Amino acid sequence: MSFGIKDAIDIIVVATLMFYTYRMMKESGTLNIFYGVLAFIVAWVVMSEILDMRLIGTIMDMFVNIGLIIIVILFQDQIKRFLVEIGSHKRWQWVNNIFRHNTADETGKEKKWILPVVYACMNMAKSKTGALIVIQQKMLLDDYEHTGDIINANINARLIENIFFKNSPLHDGAMIIAGERIASAGCILPVSHDTNLPRNLGLRHRSALGIAQATDAVAVVVSEETGNISMAYRGRLFQKLSSTSLEKRLSEICQ
Repeated sequence: MSFGIKDAIDIIVVATLMFYTYRMMKESGTLNIFYGVLAFIVAWVVMSEILDMRLIGTIMDMFVNIGLIIIVILFQDQIKRFLVEIGSHKRWQWVNNIFRHNTADETGKEKKWILPVVYACMNMAKSKTGALIVIQQKMLLDDYEHTGDIINANINARLIENIFFKNSPLHDGAMIIAGERIASAGCILPVSHDTNLPRNLGLRHRSALGIAQATDAVAVVVSEETGNISMAYRGRLFQKLSSTSLEKRLSEICQ
């Protein structure tokens, strides 16, 4: 059996797909499912291709066909996020720039909301006012926006603080920022079931991590108990951020 260029390309493509699948599962907190699927695929290849066990191979073929449909249904948000990341990769930006001539101007405008958000988080941290702010990236958050009250207002530090004021009816939910505007407040987000999270973290932190696992959004949390500022992005939670660190991270991510 000869090993040619096609075989090398085949291995590289499969390895790349496995790597991105692993990263996607890790960020979404479903890494154990990835290991389970990988073990099933290895067993399937060994029994049907190497050992030539036809009966077991046929049964496992049926499970694979059904399993692909189940995986697509269960992980539709993660798959959507994966495809969005591929389409928004920097290597493809030149195609996007052909249809968008004001990219530089729009990038400059997008960063104007960072300082009001950081300033509001700093003030709420001092007064230990709990808050959860979600910043939309490439993936639209329309489904989550409609779970709360539509605000559609300019981003203002005082408005953010008033929304999360303890006596406000919207302070328990999440605020969603899309572009340069506050889209909605009092929104309901998916909750992360990551067992590695410290038990002292409450629902706000788990919701922040949940939306960061399901989408490419950035979620900023102000703890009501400690006043600490945290940020969730790409399935990771960064805790005890200073105002300078928060501003730097948001500037780097939201370009």
